[in-house]
Amino acid sequence: MRLDKPRVAPLDVEQLDPELRVRFGDGPVLNIFRTLANHPGLMKRWLVFGNHVLSKTTLAPRERELLILRIGWLCQAGYEWGQHVTIGKASGLTDEEIERIAKGPAAPGWSALDRALLRATDELHEDSFISDATWAELAGSLSVQQLMDLVFTVGQYNLVSMALNTLGVQPEPGLPKLPRS
Repeated sequence: MRLDKPRVAPLDVEQLDPELRVRFGDGPVLNIFRTLANHPGLMKRWLVFGNHVLSKTTLAPRERELLILRIGWLCQAGYEWGQHVTIGKASGLTDEEIERIAKGPAAPGWSALDRALLRATDELHEDSFISDATWAELAGSLSVQQLMDLVFTVGQYNLVSMALNTLGVQPEPGLPKLPRS
């Protein structure tokens, strides 16, 4: 974690906008949502896009989580990493693969598609562009919609990582820690 305390304090559940409280039901509300609830209009609109990227995407869940974990690691977003390790495991990533994400696309053991997904994430992070070679490799396995979802997934979680890091959103107890490379 870059900050050891929040810059923007998460709201108590009782302070949440009533519409947001209904959306989250009776379960616990994560710190990311309690923090973003400080700006209900922004949060309401962001949730629509975030829901597409997380739940309505054309990417397979494992592929989506590979992208999210890699951009989270590149941005050194400890909160994002911790939340998505759990989601990644539920989506089919192994402990060994999750550890290897920090080593990147050149690490041995990746399939050709996994390597291309990781390389695309690195390229988007470094240059805001997927190279022709990586695009061509991905296009051999992914549809146009999947390619578009890839770009928007990396972009969404780059944005989320920036917000989490800058706002100082603190992890819930027990989340996995961000590994070193």
